[in-house]
Amino acid sequence: MKKTPNINPESQDIAELQAMVAALMSEKNDWKQERQSLLEQLKLAFDRQFAKRSEALKPYDESQGDLFNEVECEAAKEEEVEVTTTTTTKKRGKRKPLPKTLPREIIELDIDDHEKQCACCNHDLHKIGEDRSEKLEFTPAVLKVLEYVRPKYACRECEKTSDTSRIVQKPAPQSIIPKSFATESLLANIILGKYQYAMPLYRQESLFTQSGIELSRTTMARWVIQVSEKFIPLYAALKEQLLKQVVIQADETPLNVLKEDKQCYMWLYCSGADSPQAVLPNVKNIVLYDYQNSRARACPATFLGDYGGYLQTDGYRAYDGLSQVTNVGCLAHARRKFMDAKKLQGKGKSGKALAKIQKLYGIESRLKGVSAQKRKAERQQHAKPILDELYEWMTTQQVIGSSSLGKAIKYTLGQWPKLIRYIDDGHLSIDNNRAERAIKPLVIGRKNWLFSSTPNGADASAMLYSIVETAKVNGLILYDYLVKCMQALAKAEPNIDALLPWNFKH
Repeated sequence: MKKTPNINPESQDIAELQAMVAALMSEKNDWKQERQSLLEQLKLAFDRQFAKRSEALKPYDESQGDLFNEVECEAAKEEEVEVTTTTTTKKRGKRKPLPKTLPREIIELDIDDHEKQCACCNHDLHKIGEDRSEKLEFTPAVLKVLEYVRPKYACRECEKTSDTSRIVQKPAPQSIIPKSFATESLLANIILGKYQYAMPLYRQESLFTQSGIELSRTTMARWVIQVSEKFIPLYAALKEQLLKQVVIQADETPLNVLKEDKQCYMWLYCSGADSPQAVLPNVKNIVLYDYQNSRARACPATFLGDYGGYLQTDGYRAYDGLSQVTNVGCLAHARRKFMDAKKLQGKGKSGKALAKIQKLYGIESRLKGVSAQKRKAERQQHAKPILDELYEWMTTQQVIGSSSLGKAIKYTLGQWPKLIRYIDDGHLSIDNNRAERAIKPLVIGRKNWLFSSTPNGADASAMLYSIVETAKVNGLILYDYLVKCMQALAKAEPNIDALLPWNFKH
């Protein structure tokens, strides 16, 4: 018969109490970490709402030494510099003359004839010189009606001998919206008002009312959609060129569409640089928007098709499942994580990571305008050792995973293979900021017009934002470009290749 072991009730109670205390202490630590995390989130929220939004580090940060010539920096440390305090007065800058190309109206302010006699001796006064000053006059937009008169002609002899006679008349001018009184100049003004200057249609309606024109926002919205449909061939040609680029950057932002029952998004795909002067040879400056009612992987997969180049993004996981592309990360997003940690915990460890990242950006600032081959070689020589140091530093840190610094390190290590890929090809950028800047006009406009009413309206916005932003980064005069494009697209067989921004002739 098996004996029942003797159990000391007191020892059993002690063990239970010890286990209970351990569980409570563990729960307390979890609460402390959660409380600290919530406090950090609250502080960051206040910081993003009210503080200055700058990622620049202070001038005397540890990283700044690499931004200048190292020999000069070291030599400067050995020199004794006498510091004196002086008081300076800020001088007002000299005003630049107004452009000579502007129309000028000369207004002569001369004295009357009876004042041209000397008050002392009554002799005639003679002109000894003159003073000239310039004022800039503003005239509000001038609206006028173009009334087309097309005389008809017929042959009287033919009318006598035949039941039918041929009527000769000059054809009516082609219009991008047939049977509408809107000219290309009016449409360009409306489109630029909304998509360049973020002016909603209801505000434009108010401006037209002040000029005595009853032009409803409903009519303007219909015109915008009709014009956007005419731009489809040009958009397709731009997309074809975009998919030939070595690198495409992508981003996405929410868009409210009233007649959709779920969250919609405007996706952005761009190549090149923010200005035509900074672009590399054989690289086109293109910015294309694509409206979708989803944020799923199918959206970029459908747009990119069989594109097999580099795709640089902010780390959103939907881009990672695209098998054809080579994913590239964004070091600016990693830097922002460490910036958040610095705001919450002070420089400390996060300052060391930021110093190394800033050195990487210092290298990039020196490589602007150089060839892709030179950029790759310089990155391999100077940037790769710094990246290796940063990786070793992150992997040896003992930090709490839920802390802001722990999150920054975890994010950066998770993105690491994509973050360091930029050093392998001179066509790549260190970050995805080009796409973020390209999508900003829509974000600014969205704050004014708030939402799109229908999917058709969202598609029209994607189309026209694409045309306007692509023309802008290619240095074109937007009004002239839109007018010429609409005049050409009104034809039955427009020359689309001539309308591409880099082929466009004023």
